[in-house]
Amino acid sequence: MDLGLILGAFGVGVVVGLTGMGGGALMTPMLVLFFGVPPLAAISSDLVASAVMKPVGGIVHLRRKTVNLRLALFLCIGSVPAAFCGVLILKALGRGDTVQNSLKIALGCALLLTAALLTVRAYVRLVERARSRDGKGKPLPQERPEVVVKIGPTIILGAAGGLVVGLTSVGSGSLIIIGLMIMYAGLKASQLVGTDLVQAVPLVASAAIGHAIFGDLQLGITFPLLIGSVPGAFIGAQLSSRLPGGFIRRALAFVLLASALKLLGLSTPLTGIVLGIVVIAAPITWMQIRRHHGFPALASAETRAYQRTKALQEADQAAATDSVEGSAHDQPDR
Repeated sequence: MDLGLILGAFGVGVVVGLTGMGGGALMTPMLVLFFGVPPLAAISSDLVASAVMKPVGGIVHLRRKTVNLRLALFLCIGSVPAAFCGVLILKALGRGDTVQNSLKIALGCALLLTAALLTVRAYVRLVERARSRDGKGKPLPQERPEVVVKIGPTIILGAAGGLVVGLTSVGSGSLIIIGLMIMYAGLKASQLVGTDLVQAVPLVASAAIGHAIFGDLQLGITFPLLIGSVPGAFIGAQLSSRLPGGFIRRALAFVLLASALKLLGLSTPLTGIVLGIVVIAAPITWMQIRRHHGFPALASAETRAYQRTKALQEADQAAATDSVEGSAHDQPDR
């Protein structure tokens, strides 16, 4: 059994546990680019591994009641048959070199879209925080809101995401969750992730069954993925409360971009140049955007300021308590 494949799957599992995203977007490119697995076999094996990983996170969110079951239901109505149709489309196209190259291009485009949507998600969240702080927008939800499910658009979103998942294995965690965030701005982040994870279980299972029947599933690849990814996802979930989510999402977007560029056929030197520009330009641009919306350039500075304010408030409360207790002791006995 390939130890390198197990370790790679473990790393992807950790990322999925940390962020709730990146399963198909990282696993399939890893198999294609580093282990030379044909795209169709990589997609099939990745979907089966995801079908085992997704229920773990979904169960946790169900227990915490951070899942909108009605919303998940209508997403599944669109996504489950669409994912199966995506597999049938691949079956109809055949398994020649032309199809494999087309899958690489489709996967690369899906990864680019995912990286872009992660960036859009971060920007929208920043704008929401700024508007809430300035009193120009609704306060960010603190309690679980009741949302009105938009049945038609939700089914369409599920169908679009399901088709992409069936074709490329990418999108069950990233593309659909971005669509949910745009359509249902009132949902908290935990509800977005929880609802998306639950709807992804039947979606990924449908695509995995389709690939097991009609695709190019190779058990010699699938078993190492399961051995590595399942414990990785568990450990990632345990670490998720200790590491900053923003850092993880930025790292994920960078890896997605690198994978997409290689899948789209860019040479290694050109890929390195593009990534180097991104490493330099992206942080500078993001700091300017934060300043424009009234936040410190560095998120760490904002965190430290918040912690100092909280510590001062706690100190003031403690001083006030001591003052009251001291006054009580100073009262003469009657």
